[in-house]
Amino acid sequence: MSRTPFLRAAVVGTGHRAQLYTRGLAARPGHRVAALCDPSPTRMAFHNRLLAEAGESAATQWEPERFTDLLAKEDIDEVVVTTVDAAHDHYIVPALKAGCRVVTEKPMTVDADRCARILDTVRETGNSLTVAFNYRFNPVHEKVRALLAEGAIGEVVSVHFEWLLDTRHGADYFRRWHRDKPSSGGLMVHKSSHHFDLVNWWLADVPHEVFGYGRLAFYGSAAGERHGLRRDYERAHGAAPAAGDPFALDLAADDTLRALYLDAEQDDGYVRDRNVFGEPVTIEDDMAVLIRYTRGATMTYHLTAYSPWEGYRVMFNGSAGRLELEVEESRWQRPSTRITSGTGAVHGDAAAEHVGGARLVLRPLWEPPVEVPLVTAHEAHGGGDPRMLDALFGPVDADTVPGEGAHPTATERDGALALAVGLAANRCFETGRPVAVRALIRGVWDD
Repeated sequence: MSRTPFLRAAVVGTGHRAQLYTRGLAARPGHRVAALCDPSPTRMAFHNRLLAEAGESAATQWEPERFTDLLAKEDIDEVVVTTVDAAHDHYIVPALKAGCRVVTEKPMTVDADRCARILDTVRETGNSLTVAFNYRFNPVHEKVRALLAEGAIGEVVSVHFEWLLDTRHGADYFRRWHRDKPSSGGLMVHKSSHHFDLVNWWLADVPHEVFGYGRLAFYGSAAGERHGLRRDYERAHGAAPAAGDPFALDLAADDTLRALYLDAEQDDGYVRDRNVFGEPVTIEDDMAVLIRYTRGATMTYHLTAYSPWEGYRVMFNGSAGRLELEVEESRWQRPSTRITSGTGAVHGDAAAEHVGGARLVLRPLWEPPVEVPLVTAHEAHGGGDPRMLDALFGPVDADTVPGEGAHPTATERDGALALAVGLAANRCFETGRPVAVRALIRGVWDD
């Protein structure tokens, strides 16, 4: 391991999300991005420009096939994994075996076999994995957890959770590799693992059984034809039929997207701006799920990926009252054409257009409702990203002392429990039958 005064980090996968970690590590004393790993030299060069802007030395650039050589030759202490979801275990496992501290973006992985491989490696090596569930660090979500933990509504009996992705953000999953279920696990795994982890954390409980229905109802070729929305092009760049299409992404009009994706197509052939009403699309866009937890609480959950507004509602019914949260990330979207990342295609970095508010209401039995004061932000995933970086790598100011009430980051077990709900839901969509979560992934409930 490194004998330098700082920890040497490798960032694996240098797409848009990885910028958070490249910049975050560069800004923190005691850490240095020593190596980058990606199929695309163009994307890695972009991240080296970010390091130069931060006054840091360039990181070495490595091909994925040489990742184990990277770990040894670069004397790596910590690894951040931000690749395509299905490839996470390819890097997590060797990094754990090499004794590195490993942080992976959510979801931890996309299927039960890969999950078991990761959990087995954790047990064999004694090393732990951190899953970057940034929604845990949103101050609004922390307030919800505190109220539930202190018994503000008594025993939680049931939860209703509705998450709405608008036709900018939701559509973006259908332009990218996420539209391929083997790569992403579908939205039940890639997106909803955030939400399932939140509920597991809020309730301090684990899922027991899942039932649900899901379908591709809005995006994809057949639905696009049915709703009169489909235009005939494969990808937006250079396609005349994409002109004027409110679902088309203009990579060339956005400096970051152009540098990370359009300019990098020569390296690996990845196309970032596919037609959301094209083929193939193998994930769902409308999903309804019922979950029963070990201690008896139930949750009804619905994810809609084609909504006119973006945000979520979550309600908790308890033995002593009810807690209601509503967050409007964007109240509506205009049908602008050839959208860029600055107008909502890449969600969470900045506040969306027509941002709304957040409201948390406590309704005790036999008492008037109480509106709970909130500290809210709509950029950086509700303020969760910078607070998560502080928890993972320490504050930017080395003299800053973490505040009281800081909660632990998510472990590999948390990642597996969130994944298990999504996998169970996916199986329900195929079979129409309920699924016992415990049977899906071995080793999660053994302790």
